[in-house]
Parts: sequence; C-alpha cells; structure tokens
Amino acid sequence: MRRADLYPERDQNPYFPFIDRDEWELGKFLYTHHTQTEINTFLKLRWVTSKSQISFRSAQGLLSHIDAIPKGPTWHCTKIDTTGYVTKDPVYVFWRDALEVTREIFGNPVFARHMEYDPYQVYEGMEREYGEWMSGDEAHRIQDQLPAGATIVPIVLASDKAPVTRMTGDIEMHPLFLTIANINSKVRMKATSHAWACIAYTPTPDFITNSEFHSVLEARVWHRCVDIVCAGLKLAARTGTFMSDPNNATRYCFTPLAAGVQLPFWRDWRFSNPSIFLVGELLHFGHKMFFDHPFKWCKELLGHDEIDARFRIQHKRIGARHFDGVSQVNQMTGRDHRDLQRTIVATIAGLAEPDFVHAIRAIVDFLYRAQAPTFTSSAIHAMEESLQEFHMHKDSILQAGVRRGKSKEISHFQIPKLELLQSFGRGIRNVGSLIQYSADVSERLLITHCKDPFTHTNRQRNSFTEQIVLRLDREESIRRFDLYALLLERDADLTNVLYTEFDDSCYVDPTVDWVQQVALEEASHFRGPRTFRNHFLKGVVSDDSTTAFHITVKPDFADKSSNYIATTYNLPDFPHLLQNYIDGIPGDHDRLGGRLLKGWMKFRLQLRSHHLPTNIIPSQQVQALPPSTEHPLGKCDAVLVHYMPPYSLYFSEVVVAQVRAIFAFSTRGSPLPAGFTEPLLYVQYFAFTATPIDQPDVAMYTVERMFVEGPEGSRSRVGAIIPLLDVIHAVELIPSYGVAANRQVTSQTSQEVYNRFFLNNFTDKEWYYTIYQ
Repeated sequence: MRRADLYPERDQNPYFPFIDRDEWELGKFLYTHHTQTEINTFLKLRWVTSKSQISFRSAQGLLSHIDAIPKGPTWHCTKIDTTGYVTKDPVYVFWRDALEVTREIFGNPVFARHMEYDPYQVYEGMEREYGEWMSGDEAHRIQDQLPAGATIVPIVLASDKAPVTRMTGDIEMHPLFLTIANINSKVRMKATSHAWACIAYTPTPDFITNSEFHSVLEARVWHRCVDIVCAGLKLAARTGTFMSDPNNATRYCFTPLAAGVQLPFWRDWRFSNPSIFLVGELLHFGHKMFFDHPFKWCKELLGHDEIDARFRIQHKRIGARHFDGVSQVNQMTGRDHRDLQRTIVATIAGLAEPDFVHAIRAIVDFLYRAQAPTFTSSAIHAMEESLQEFHMHKDSILQAGVRRGKSKEISHFQIPKLELLQSFGRGIRNVGSLIQYSADVSERLLITHCKDPFTHTNRQRNSFTEQIVLRLDREESIRRFDLYALLLERDADLTNVLYTEFDDSCYVDPTVDWVQQVALEEASHFRGPRTFRNHFLKGVVSDDSTTAFHITVKPDFADKSSNYIATTYNLPDFPHLLQNYIDGIPGDHDRLGGRLLKGWMKFRLQLRSHHLPTNIIPSQQVQALPPSTEHPLGKCDAVLVHYMPPYSLYFSEVVVAQVRAIFAFSTRGSPLPAGFTEPLLYVQYFAFTATPIDQPDVAMYTVERMFVEGPEGSRSRVGAIIPLLDVIHAVELIPSYGVAANRQVTSQTSQEVYNRFFLNNFTDKEWYYTIYQ
C-alpha cells in the first residue's frame, strides 16, 4: 500500500473510511459472509439502529466504504478485434497489467524471508544439486547476459479452463495466473500464501464458422490477450525496469518467462525459449497420464472384480486413502491418482506376469523420483534409468493385449504424454525441480478465482465475469488493508523487520509469520492454512533427533494390570514378556512386576524430510486397537523398528513389527527408576524373506510373520516388548495375494489373516526416498 494511496484522514485513523477497527471488522465480516439482502436486513435491526453508531446504513454504503480503501493493480476491460470472423457475442478480455502485478508481488514485504535474487550453485559432495529456479542452468545463462548488478525476476504463468456450471449453461472461464520464481517454492506451491495473482480472464468466444476452425481461432484470441496483458513484462525483459524488493531496496530487474503454458505469445519475449519454459508438468503429464494409461492397463489385465477386491481388502491406515472399488471410476482428483500409484504395484503382483509388473513398477518409480524437491546429477540419472526400464519391459503390455482403444487393441505406444517424460531430466537441469511447477496450485486457484465466486454472480453469460472481477478486487483489497492497517495502527515498520529465530522446520503462512514478528498477539486474527504440530518441541525425541513421538497426556486406560492387557488385547504372553523386559534392564526391579499400567490406542510419529533435513513433515498416526465388534481381530498398524536378535549382545538389525499394544508403567506410587518412564510397545515381528534384488519385478522386500513352535506342535506369533523410541518409521504392508485375492477377507482382517506381505516402497514419498537411500 503506497502512501499516496491514502486519504489524509488515514493519518489519524488507519481504518478510514471506517470509524475504527471494530467497525472495520464488522464490515469485513458482513461482506465476507453475507449477501447484500442479508446485510440490509441486519442493518435494519432495532438493536443496530438504536444502539450502534455505524457509518454505513446499507449494503451499498458498506460497498462504497470497501471501494474507498486502497487498491492494487487496476483491472481493465478490452474488446478483442476478430475482424474477418463473426462471433455470437462481442469478445472482451478482463485483465491487469502483468508488470504492475509483478511489481506488487516482488515488493510484498510478507515474502521478505522467502526470496532469492541471484543464481547460485549448491553441491552435495561432488555433485551439483538442483532445486529452486535460481539453482538451474537457465538462471546462470540469463544472468550472464544482463548488466552487472541486475536482478532476474522469473515469471511463472499458469492457465487452464474451468467449467463453472453443472449440467446446464455450459459456461467456462479461462483465467491466467502469475507468480515469480524468486519466491521459495515451498511458499509458492501453497495457494493460501497468495503468491499467485490472477492477471486476466481470457474469453472463450463462440465463433460462427466451421467447427473445425474453432480451436485454432480460440487459440489466436488467447495469444492476442496474453500479448496485451504481458506487454509490460516483455518490455522489461528487453530493457529492464526498476522495482522495489520486500526490503524496500530498488533493483534493476529483468522479467524472463521461467515457466508457462500454451503457444506463440512468447515470440517477442526476450530470454523466453519454449524448449525451456514449457516444463514437464507433473499433474497432467505424470499423474493424469498414469491414470489414463498404466492404470487402465492394470484394470484390463486383472478384471474389474479382481482389482476391486484387492484394493478393497487392503488394511486401512489413518491418513491414507482407502478404495472400496476402482474399476468403475472414470474421473479422479490428482490426489486420487497419487493414491492409486501408492499401492498399484503390490496390488497386481501375483496375477500379472513379472515383465508386466516390472513395467508398471518402473513408471511409478519414475513418477516418484520426478517429484523430489531437489536433485543431484545421480538422482536425475536414476530417474531417467527408471524410464528406460519401463521401455525395456513395455512389450509385455502389448503381449497381454491390454493396451486398447474404444473398440480394438492398440499395437504401439504413441502416447504424447509418455513421450514428454523424456524431457524431465533436461528440464530439471534447466529450471530446477519440477514439483514446483505442478498444476496442483493452479487447479486450486480455479476454485477460488472461478468456481466459488461464480456462485455469487447473477450467472448471466454476458455479465458474470465483470462481477467476479469486482468481487476478487474487493477481496484482495480487504486482505491487503486488513494487514497494513493493523501495522500502521501499531506504528510497525513494514520493512526491515528484525526476525527472531522462529522454528522454521514446518510450513508457516508468510502473512501470519510476518504478523508474528510485529504483533504476535494479533496473529490469531489472520487466516492461514491449517498448520501441523511440531512434536520435536514437546514430544518424545529419539537420541539422534530424527524422530519425534507424541502420545496424549490422558491415556485411554489407566491403573490396569498386565492381565487386563493380556485379556483385552488377546495377548496371552504379555505378562511373561513384560517380566522378561523388566529383568533385562540391569538393577533390582522386582517390585515393578505388579505395578499397574496405563495405555493408549494410538501414537503419532514425526520425521524430518529426507531431502531437507531442517524441515519436518506432518506426523503419522499409528494405531493399536484391541479386538472389538467393529474390529474383530483388532486394528494394528506396522512399523519399522530396531531389533536385537536373541543371544546377540551388540548386533542390532532393522525389522518390521506390528504394534499390538501401547502402554507405560503408572506414575502413581513411588518414582519409577531410569529406563521405565517412557512408553513401551508390545509388538509382533515379521521376518524378511525376499529382497528387491530377489524379485526385480516388484523391487520390494517381502516379509512373513515370525512364529515360534509351542508344545504339541502349536505355533504362536513371536512377540516382544520394546521402547517406543525403537520405532524408526511407519510402514505399509500389502498382502501377497497370489493368483486371486481371498474374498472372505476384509480390510479389517487382512493384516491378521494373511501371513506374507510386501513392504510397500510407495507408501509415501518420504518413505520412498528413505528406503532407496
């Protein structure tokens, strides 16, 4: 907000034209949550008219107040000339000067902690690492051609069509969004960070001509609109322009196109090479391609009934999507596509031929590797090798006869999106990791900038876009005014804020983060994305500080005997194993044998990011539910734990274990001796029976339950009591189905009925990167 934008009255009242902050917050609430009719009804209430001194007396008065607060870049409406071609209606584009929007984003002090201005190279050992745009080759190539001291402001564009009506009307919107690659990708990839701005709503004209020409004519109109919107950016890319950065320092800036979509609007945009800025987009070229092709091949091979059964009986885990059926689904979200990739390899193993499984696993490998936030040269090579592995085994797909069109088999792999995967490695070297350019953000922006505001319009084809522009302009003004008016009221410096060492290991909304520095008590008044808790601050932390655990202060049961747990959880050897655990710790602890216990049904496990160890990731919940009506055999998740083999004093292994009970000694009574204060787990072990090298098709470990022989030839599972701190990672086990899935098994019983499982590599990206290390 520039000082010149302020009314003189705002020197005394930062909330002018509102009387004070209270009235501003009332007006903001009414506008945000109510229609004009509802606002008028409220303002006519006797309580309002008799007791309050509100400066606006109607919805129109409130709108006038809102329109009087400072604005950002101005919206324009321009008629597009379509001489030579007749359209059903006049063609208009609503737009803002992309250069002015870029100035505002580049100078926004909210992003001060999250900006990069100069190209750089990072090395991991002897290998160069690629991550942010400034770490890629293209940043260095451009910087070498600029005057000394110049700053690159890389422009990232995104555009897509969004249908805003259902069943009737057939109305579409085609917005164009902009951000800059100076902002760190972890902030830029969050739609709630407001690092993206809508710079245009381009028309979708209805041409009265041969339908074969419609797409070509629409494309030409689109490019003409982008020419208008980006004219200032093109000039700045050629000659440079001065901009203020978030710290109010003036920089000589050039604006090359870093990433974008569509075609020749770039013809006169300096530094804009389509072979570089048309980057591999993971949502459509990766996840959507997987759903349209490899997943379809798997459905054809297994058959609808078998693939549905295999997905349906997989163990349900908190935080992971469980599919009751997948065969009849024709449309899914990007998140659903990822969840299908997560389990598809182990799901088809046993029925599909090894070469077919190998091909599917290789393409999933490629997609997982391509989503990494940073890459070394060897990581890029490993990703490209996965793609080559797919091509080596793809003939098995044709041999299975599952590559089909609408009516017949297809005998080739001429799939454009599959071909585009070849460019991913080169793209990473040029512009950094591809995940930062994923269309997930723009897909969310289509909802917030098209679909949602459309519901507040009259839905008339010729006027709804103007109403959406007006609404979004007001919402932007409210968000900006809300922040700056508060800081002006506090007489806080808008730039050069001295940042304290806040924990930066988990994502923090930049606006909320900024307010915390200057008005900490006001941070709760600003809406940001839902944050996750950092258990490293107050939880139980492992000795190497890589893992944190959280259990609730209040247990799910307390003051129970070991026999209670043995009976409730159906663990007959629990008392004996508990006594063994007590005896195994040096010292005289006989009195603990009868000590009461407390317990929990779940705990949370939190890890640090594999690629960015200073960052933490959201915690995972591990359950250990006892048998019940809903879960006849209990519901217990699997984890990776440290394991000390019998008769070994020094050698520790890593094994998979199922958590059957979570408990601790009661703190009531005399103080607990050292070694007995932390939570404990009763687990049942699995043994590794095959490695990825043994079965290159699935390239996973196989585990089987460990049993011990009892009297009269009976068998029982091998159990043990271990400290909670022995847990390394939560894991996912998928049954080895064989040729056909057992239809008598359900998701509630699959982990208890089956004894042989695949240790799933693809549970989540962090586990994938960890296990491949």
